[in-house]
Amino acid sequence: MIEVAQLLISGAAIGCIYALIALGFVLIYKATEVVNFAQGDLMMLGAFVAFSFSSLMGLGFWAALPLTLIVMALFGAIFDRLLLRPIIGMPGFSAVMVTIAAGFAMRGIASMIPGWGTDTHSFRAPWSEEVLRWGELVVSTDHLAILVLTALLCMLLYAFFKGTRVGIAMQAASQNQLAAYYMGIPVRRINSLIWGIAAGVAGLAAVLLAPITFVHNNMGFIGIKAFPAAVVGGFGSIPGAIVGGLVIGWVEAFAGFYLPEGFKDIAAYVVVLMVLMVKPSGIFGQMRRKKV
Repeated sequence: MIEVAQLLISGAAIGCIYALIALGFVLIYKATEVVNFAQGDLMMLGAFVAFSFSSLMGLGFWAALPLTLIVMALFGAIFDRLLLRPIIGMPGFSAVMVTIAAGFAMRGIASMIPGWGTDTHSFRAPWSEEVLRWGELVVSTDHLAILVLTALLCMLLYAFFKGTRVGIAMQAASQNQLAAYYMGIPVRRINSLIWGIAAGVAGLAAVLLAPITFVHNNMGFIGIKAFPAAVVGGFGSIPGAIVGGLVIGWVEAFAGFYLPEGFKDIAAYVVVLMVLMVKPSGIFGQMRRKKV
């Protein structure tokens, strides 16, 4: 039972990281119907930005955290304005290729920036390298911080989308952009704001993950695991992104402990196949029909 509890906690913590990145996938897809394959690389960029503020500039963790979120939000909005808005009306494949190319560009540029490079950098949070004990159960404070801060972010986003005019406008734009435009909603600005929120969420995921895995320019490949989380939960469902991330995190934790070596790397994709065979739209997804 102690082993199961340990795996549930550690799997939930890593699952929350997957969920935060999957949340970026879902927010952008709901608003623009673009699959942002650069979401993992946005997280990598956020980790380097936080490292720069905290270590290179010596500002410390608590100053670096809000600054990182602000910088990443601005970067996401600019990314949409400069790269995606000019290709509105083009085939969806064009936007996908833009995000893939941008991801490669971000990794390449990060490796050339002095102080970043291809080296692995340490990034410590105030709670790092500590543990909490309840009898035989040992919980890393890094894992506990991930769980708590992810829960707080989910509550903030829920309040934002349900209780603010901007959040309600975002929901309207995600349902039907043309109708929202006719009702006076600035759809283009809303899209840029959503990109900013998605990039800010990726920045928070980076700050939470960096103390565990360190900072390096290949961090973005974790997005490959977050994508199955978005698919499992339902590509377009915000609660589904959270649940999908937790499911993938738990499956990986138990597969890595109980199954032979190598199963952990494919467990997420096996789960995706099983879920899609039973429910092609994902756990919380809904089938939609579009007239053309």
